[in-house]
Amino acid sequence: MTMPFHALDITLTRALTPAELRRAARVMPLATNHDTTRLLALVRAKTPDKALNRLRHQLGGRLPIDVITTHYPDPHGQILLNVTFSRAAYAALEAAAELTRRPPRLFVQEVVHRALARHAAEEAERLDRALRHLLADTTPPQLLAALGRALTHPTGAAPC
Repeated sequence: MTMPFHALDITLTRALTPAELRRAARVMPLATNHDTTRLLALVRAKTPDKALNRLRHQLGGRLPIDVITTHYPDPHGQILLNVTFSRAAYAALEAAAELTRRPPRLFVQEVVHRALARHAAEEAERLDRALRHLLADTTPPQLLAALGRALTHPTGAAPC
């Protein structure tokens, strides 16, 4: 059985110089965004977790890596995250995790999930408020027509 490839997104702390990008590309093929602050790599490994670790090991010393994530969600809809903390940050993380009696990895996972859920709820509430404001001065048919126009015409383009 062949080992699968895993698509990984690399977010950098700063844009790469052309020389840095050439050196890193000698280790593994990389696709860059327009300003070289994000990269995409295909890494062969048995699991996505091993692919994240392999990429960190191979490129971590060559690039100013901030975060590595899996490009596609796993079967549970999760995106895996690989972050390296400073010693001081990790010590603080361990102390906070110990207060909750959770391992640091699980503690970070739970904190991130809560933050994402809070953000989603706040965004839904913001959209609900905006919709209620629109409905106060607009009839539902007018709003649906405006929504249809907005969805069928690219931003900034005038309708034909």
